[in-house]
Amino acid sequence: MKISIGAKIVEGPYGGGNTFLLNYINYLKDQNHEVINHLRDNNIDVIILINPLITSEVATFNHIDILYYINNVNPNAVSIQRINECDERKNTNFVNKKIIKSNSFVDITVFVSDWLKQLYINQGMIPKEPFVVRGGPDRKIFNNKNKEKWDKKEKLKIVTHHWSGNWMKGFDTYCLLDQLIEEKKWKNMIEFTYVGNLPDGISLPNTKVISPKTGLELSNEIKKHNLYITGSMNEPSGNHHMEAAMCGLPILHINSGGIPEYCNDYGLSFELENFEEKLSEIINNYSIYYDNLNNYPYDFDNAARLLDEILIYTNSNRESLISRRKKRSKLYVYVYYLLNKTYQKFYNFFISFKKTFGKIKRLLS
Repeated sequence: MKISIGAKIVEGPYGGGNTFLLNYINYLKDQNHEVINHLRDNNIDVIILINPLITSEVATFNHIDILYYINNVNPNAVSIQRINECDERKNTNFVNKKIIKSNSFVDITVFVSDWLKQLYINQGMIPKEPFVVRGGPDRKIFNNKNKEKWDKKEKLKIVTHHWSGNWMKGFDTYCLLDQLIEEKKWKNMIEFTYVGNLPDGISLPNTKVISPKTGLELSNEIKKHNLYITGSMNEPSGNHHMEAAMCGLPILHINSGGIPEYCNDYGLSFELENFEEKLSEIINNYSIYYDNLNNYPYDFDNAARLLDEILIYTNSNRESLISRRKKRSKLYVYVYYLLNKTYQKFYNFFISFKKTFGKIKRLLS
């Protein structure tokens, strides 16, 4: 099949979504599918919408481009929207409305967690052919080879990692943990390492802070530790905790978003109010959670198998999926598409002008 995925891949550390897409594109190519990231060809079989937001740095087309393509170029193409984003994750107020709107233009919907699916349904989305496919890292990179179990004689080495420095990634939790290290009870029991970017103005004086890492370098860094922590709020799925679990680290995770779906039985959930209590509990039962990780299921192979089933479903039900589409006139589609392109050009011009003005301002200062 010829599959168009509406995103460009960013080299180096750039978050879990970027890593998952890179793995998926390589997997599809290994399965002899042709993979592109545009809508210029007239024989595309499946179109995968990643991000409908015009502000996205990596999106290569949106739902309006898909509408125009299916209406004017190839009506036999089937579109899939993979949703892994929401306003609740970063305290924004425009993402959910845009995603709900874009969903009315696609044939199949894939959510990355049941939590995210229910969130959108509660906000009025009637998802098209909904599936839930949880993500997963590449086990060839993230695994427990050469990982030694904590002997409880040395300090418990706690780690987390995030590309984004957004406060919602759990920095209230990480600041709390950093403060605990100063206390007599914990000072000789635990140490904490943060890998990634910090929010502006935030320092963690009792924490070892390391610049962002990716791939084997990240995997090797995670394996130096004994326990993983994530305080990420309203995370639809997240990749960071899965990478740690596959490296053999039990997960101390905030009870929020889709993360508990991935971490239940492989660690312990907490609230800020009971953090110390839960930290003590996971230390006392460390061996139970460590041993359970031998059966951790959420790797990329699992996700790829489920996505394969959706592609098979797409092929088998192509005519039925096409027949369910809302009929729109060619004039409506053309005007909508033209307005979309005009808006995109204006937005790109504005961003370019803003960057140029910023450079000039810095040179003159």
